[in-house]
Amino acid sequence: MAVTKTMTKATPYETSGKAQEWHLEMKYENDSEGDATYYTNTFSHRSVAANGDFTAAAKGTFSKADLTALCPVSQWDVVFASQVDSVITNPKVDPTPDESFSVPS
Repeated sequence: MAVTKTMTKATPYETSGKAQEWHLEMKYENDSEGDATYYTNTFSHRSVAANGDFTAAAKGTFSKADLTALCPVSQWDVVFASQVDSVITNPKVDPTPDESFSVPS
């Protein structure tokens, strides 16, 4: 399973020139689009300086690594692996009816 993670959105909410909140999104992709094993999901997270998530600072001082560190990536990894398992690796198989079955006498 080749998983690619891409930060697709980072929206700062500012007061007095400092980011007080970040709304972040990360897209996960399993394999490549068009492959039978392709699966994708986008996770989102809100990080708030007042909650102690980070120290408020000018938005330009945050690197991609800083923003990624604000995300619960290890939790998302587990959830995504579980989703791939249930949808791609071990999908649910619906039972098929046996319309020819007769009630025993």
